[in-house]
Amino acid sequence: MKARDPFVKTQSRPSSAFPPMGRREFLKRMGMLGGGLIVYCSVGDITVDARAPREGYRGSKVPEDFNAFLKIGTDNRVTCFVGKIEMGQGPITSFAQMMAEELDVTYESVDMVMGDTGLCPWDAGTWGSLSTRYYGTFVKEAASEAKGVLKELAAERLLCPVDRLVTQSGIIFDKHRPMSRVTYGELTAGKIIERHLKVLPPLKFAAEYTISGKPYLRRDAFDKVTGRAQYAGDIRLPGMVYAKILRPPAHGARRLRVDTSAAEKMKDVQIVRDGDLIAVLHPRPDGAEKALARIKAHFDRPATGIDDQTIFDHLLQRAPQPTIASEAGNLKTGEARAAAIIEETYLNSYVAHAPMETHTALAAVEKDKATVWASTQTPFGVQERVAQALGLPTENVRVIAPFVGGGFGGKSASEQAVEAARLARQAGKPVMVIWSRAEEFFFDTFRPAAVVKIRSGLTGGGQMSFWDYKVYFAGKRGCENFYEIPHHRETVFGEWRIGSGIHPFAVGPWRAPGANTNVYARDLHMNIMAAKAGQDPLAFRLAHLQDQRMRGVLQAAAAQFSWKAGRPPSGRGCGISCGIDAETYVAAMAEVEVDKKSGKIMVKRVVCAQDMGQVVNPQGATIQMEGCITMGLGYALAEEVRFENGRLLDTNFDTYAMPRFSWLPKIETVLVPNPSLPPKGGGEPAIVCMGGVLATAVYDATGAKMLQLPMTPARVREALKKIGQ
Repeated sequence: MKARDPFVKTQSRPSSAFPPMGRREFLKRMGMLGGGLIVYCSVGDITVDARAPREGYRGSKVPEDFNAFLKIGTDNRVTCFVGKIEMGQGPITSFAQMMAEELDVTYESVDMVMGDTGLCPWDAGTWGSLSTRYYGTFVKEAASEAKGVLKELAAERLLCPVDRLVTQSGIIFDKHRPMSRVTYGELTAGKIIERHLKVLPPLKFAAEYTISGKPYLRRDAFDKVTGRAQYAGDIRLPGMVYAKILRPPAHGARRLRVDTSAAEKMKDVQIVRDGDLIAVLHPRPDGAEKALARIKAHFDRPATGIDDQTIFDHLLQRAPQPTIASEAGNLKTGEARAAAIIEETYLNSYVAHAPMETHTALAAVEKDKATVWASTQTPFGVQERVAQALGLPTENVRVIAPFVGGGFGGKSASEQAVEAARLARQAGKPVMVIWSRAEEFFFDTFRPAAVVKIRSGLTGGGQMSFWDYKVYFAGKRGCENFYEIPHHRETVFGEWRIGSGIHPFAVGPWRAPGANTNVYARDLHMNIMAAKAGQDPLAFRLAHLQDQRMRGVLQAAAAQFSWKAGRPPSGRGCGISCGIDAETYVAAMAEVEVDKKSGKIMVKRVVCAQDMGQVVNPQGATIQMEGCITMGLGYALAEEVRFENGRLLDTNFDTYAMPRFSWLPKIETVLVPNPSLPPKGGGEPAIVCMGGVLATAVYDATGAKMLQLPMTPARVREALKKIGQ
């Protein structure tokens, strides 16, 4: 990798220039170093308070003081600080839009600083499609309140009432005397000013927006396509070394003995032991790899008897006590009224996150302070874990998340950062840890394997009479019923984040965790029921729907797709799926072709319609939908982690199949207008439909029920064989 200065993005500073500090100290320091002003407003003596509640694990530590979110320079540029990170999902653009909109400055005048615990306000983590719909509110409120303070300052400067002042492009002027004006930068003038805001400015209505709601190309695009963007692995510090860590061959393996003598004789090699951690350090990555290969280690590898074939029986045997996600009526009553009973079991396998950038971190420990550059979705969580590992106060650890090369939920724990910090302290020099692809697979927190059992009934008139839904280990996200079914129950046996002792390795959040499994099972079952009732799948769904947002996305997708009614299997290969995720409603339709000889599925076209309330950046929302559809091809058609007795059989992309550009169908997206609703999640909803829309399309094409994801060619051939094809 090309050596670069240890700067993060364009706004951050190396640790020696910016040691960790408290927020108030930070605000003062920024004012002094930057030559600009932090508009400082205290509202503690009046009824004014933060409008968005700070509560729960997602927001309890988010500052109420707007000063933490922005800085206005004498050059009239605005710096927006957010604790979120940028991993390709686009908030570096949409946060700038929201800040510019409420502050009444140009979009181009806003600079972004993200994911730096030394500069940015606290955040729980970048996951759950929460950035815009949740954290975005904090940003908008901060901008609005800062504008209120600036108008008070302008009223004093221009000698006119506040209600006569107009804000526009970073300028405030008297609407009765337009030439009587002053810029935000002139008002702030490089000073620290404390104001007591007495009137809380209202947030804009969507109808007033001139920046939010307009399509903007991603502001990080040029740097990323030209290689200028910096990731954790691009950071360089003087005297730094690279680490390779001794790993077990299988989950559950116990180290018996180790011999490092051969590695110790190699030039420039340093062996570090810190508790259970044994690593080799070298000035070059390949030197560290060669030294690691010289270490002789012996492990005890107990046989678990669990592999990717037996895992589903294992899960059912270990199912915990259930919880009820939703229910209505009485299942026995519904079953008594049923003329036909449909019962199926659906499976999905473990799936890896497989980001292009493996877990990486560079750590520097100097006396009682540490700085870590990490590819992580949770810089503030990593800050706490590193502080605990080193025995330091949290405020003495600064974590900086440069651009992150994909995460999808898999970079939440970020153990590599703790490893780098422990090794840096022991070595007395900066240490970089870069997980190999094999390490990335081995230590991934997979999407859990899961089982769904559905038992349902139809009346003689083709109406759903009952719905008994049981999900094991995928959790409740996406399983709640939104159809008009008089008697239903959704029972959850274990959430996706269930603790150790059940799965043979770690599991965790994977883009829309649990929802992919639940939506797939529900939609394939719905189509099987529609076939039994002799009805078109779209008409069958609409006949059981009163929710207008769900009807809206289904009808929008159908209009774009030019859906033609027909009873499955029609032989056309058309699929349908719909769901709710992150408060966004989504529907998808797809057309596939199935090669019955090879079992290969060719996806020809996917249409996706999404109602996500106000859309801050339609361009970004469209990109997210397209990304979800592309990524969803993987878990639906190919991605599956194979394992045996704790050993992973897939540790690289030569056997773990990922979607390729050659797989891509024609993708069409529809953003269903709903400006009266605040922004909802956009990073995950479209992916939840991909398993269901493709499984129903295969069912429509062939009549084969694909009861396990992924739908590999072998499973397609097996399903076709069962129906005599």
